[in-house]
Amino acid sequence: MTLQIGFLLFPQVQQLDLTGPYDVLASLPDVKVHLIWKDLMPITASTGLMLKPTVTFDDCPALDVICIPGGSGVGPLMEDEQTLDFIRTQAANARYVTSVCTGSLVLGAAGLLKGKRATTHWAYHELLAPLGAIAVKDRVVRDGNLLTGGGITAGIDFALTLAAELFDKDTAELVQLQLEYAPAPPFAAGSPETAPASVLEEARKRAAGSLKLRAEITERAAAKLDRR
Repeated sequence: MTLQIGFLLFPQVQQLDLTGPYDVLASLPDVKVHLIWKDLMPITASTGLMLKPTVTFDDCPALDVICIPGGSGVGPLMEDEQTLDFIRTQAANARYVTSVCTGSLVLGAAGLLKGKRATTHWAYHELLAPLGAIAVKDRVVRDGNLLTGGGITAGIDFALTLAAELFDKDTAELVQLQLEYAPAPPFAAGSPETAPASVLEEARKRAAGSLKLRAEITERAAAKLDRR
């Protein structure tokens, strides 16, 4: 039976959150990967890339895997009841409920992280706990059928982990080799733990405005969860 895998596509999505895992999972045998949004109009990602949904909320089949990527557009999603209802409905019967980067905040706003171990982009880790999650600073975190990936490029690690769960290690390793995924970055600045202090300070400054806005949204989302 064909596995149905769905990625939420939304305005200002971080394209690599989506396209990295998409390439991994679409390379698996006998899968159908959907890009899902309210309508089929093209979507502009946060860096300007245009992406086109393949199915609407109304027409989306029952998913075996639902994945919520992150991006600068997650804030509005956290307060979008139509989107949150769609996620909750699909998650109820999905084999795996997943996210990449700040997509986990959307899962949290939908009430799907309560008491669960989860991760997100390093700059927004503090927002997980108010949504009921147990924040873990790993690139990939599993708790039952919940699988969350860290920031942006961690989505490829997440997708390979999921591929091994859906099929087996050999299949995941074959996809890894086909994609020549063997990271060897030229600098050691890819995490707060290894980045030079000056680089980390600048990154925190650049994220400060977004963190403040998302903290306010998270506070409202958490209050709604308390009333549910």
